[in-house]
Amino acid sequence: MKKGIHPENYRLVVFKDMSNEYQFMTKSTAPTKDTIELEGVEYPLIKLEISNTSHPFYTGKMKLVDTAGRVDKFMNKYQKHFDKRKSN
Repeated sequence: MKKGIHPENYRLVVFKDMSNEYQFMTKSTAPTKDTIELEGVEYPLIKLEISNTSHPFYTGKMKLVDTAGRVDKFMNKYQKHFDKRKSN
């Protein structure tokens, strides 16, 4: 490999899905100030709102779970409009 063309901060990072606590480790250059300890070693932490373990496309579930509850608030607020469109 050519020297000097790859990022210097390429390191192991833990990604954590905050909606279901699923976490995985991979290499990344993504900046973060959060850390997490796994098996006695401290790693940088990237918090995710959704991952393949919580996304409806991958899970087959129609309900989207998000940490802030924005989708549920939206659906509750506008459900009557969706119901009207279905009946027409």
